[in-house]
Parts: sequence; structure tokens; C-alpha cells
Amino acid sequence: MIKDNLEKIKSRINSVVHCQQVTLIAVSKTRSVSEIQSAVDAGQYNFGENYLQESLDKIEALKDKGLVWHFIGPIQSNKTLKIAENFDWVHSVDRLKIAIRLNEQRPQNLGQLNVLLQVNIDNESTKSGVLVSEIGQVVSQFSSFENICLRGFMCIPNPNNSANSFSLMSKIMTEHRNLDTLSMGMSADMESAINNGATFVRIGTDIFGERV
Repeated sequence: MIKDNLEKIKSRINSVVHCQQVTLIAVSKTRSVSEIQSAVDAGQYNFGENYLQESLDKIEALKDKGLVWHFIGPIQSNKTLKIAENFDWVHSVDRLKIAIRLNEQRPQNLGQLNVLLQVNIDNESTKSGVLVSEIGQVVSQFSSFENICLRGFMCIPNPNNSANSFSLMSKIMTEHRNLDTLSMGMSADMESAINNGATFVRIGTDIFGERV
């Protein structure tokens, strides 16, 4: 099932005319090691996790598989050390304090940690992230960091306004041409996100099926 689902998602990605490379991130939160292994057997190597302790167990169990691990969930300050030590990408840097801690705690032998700035694109009180008006000021702070590398942005739009939000994110990317990564789009709005320049799409249930 997982193999077939991955093929369907890849077909959806390929059905959208785009010039950027699009990487599929399989959102594996609450999924078992065996489910992830099934996805690996089908050729999937990028996985997104939301919950730190759960993810550390999986990373350890699958450490010899050459996987790329993305932390995509909310970050509490007391979790930054383990995130810095174990992940390849962090999508959910929602404030400068988190960036500073990740930079200080990233082991130098692992090389720079790739990070994305989470944008509260619809200015929703229930979501974290920097406001659009704050992006320039926050981005400028990253030039002093040695152990993390700002690659771009992530957003979780209001589903009632996702097309407009994706369009605005595309415009923001054009204003930061030194950045190359845009993480946006899930099962319901993936095509629209890709149309607007998404380079990472984050898909969970449509790959692994409904949680039981």
C-alpha cells in the first residue's frame, strides 16, 4: 500500500508543470519503524517528524539507512539540543531565539544544519512564525550564524486561503534570491503549492494511510 501511495503522490507532483526540483517529505509522525522501512524499500528517503522523543527512537533504529530527517513540528527551547544533534533540516524555526540555540548547539562535526524560517503567512493568532513584515529583519540576523544555514521558508496557510498564501510566499522568495527552499503544501493543496514554487511538500496520511 505504501509503495502504491508513494507512486500516486509522485504522479501528482509530476502532473504539475514546474521548473524547480520538488522533494517529497513523508510525514512519519506517530508511524512505526516498520512503516517507515516500507517507505524506504519503495525509494523514499526524506522523512518529517513532529515529536522529538518519538523521532529519536526512529532515527536510531534506522541510522544505517542514509535517511534525511526533517523536524517540522513546534520547537520548545528545551528541545533544541537534541534537534541540533540529530536532524538534517529544521522547518519550524519560528523565532530568533530558536535559531540562536540551534546554532550554539549544533555539533561542528556534523556540518551546518539546514533551517527554514516559519512564516505566519495569514497572521493567525493560533499559529507561530514570524509575520511577513518581520521577515527582512529576522533574515538579516542569520548571516552571523556559523553552524546553521538559512535555506528558505516554511508556511502552514489557512486552508480557506491557501492559494493566496502560496502566491504571497512565492513573492517573498523572489525578494530573497540567495535562498533556495520553500516548504509548503500538503495532501489537499500540494498542486497549488508547487505551482507557486514549493521545493518541499509534506505528505503524511496519503502515503501511510489513516492512523488506526
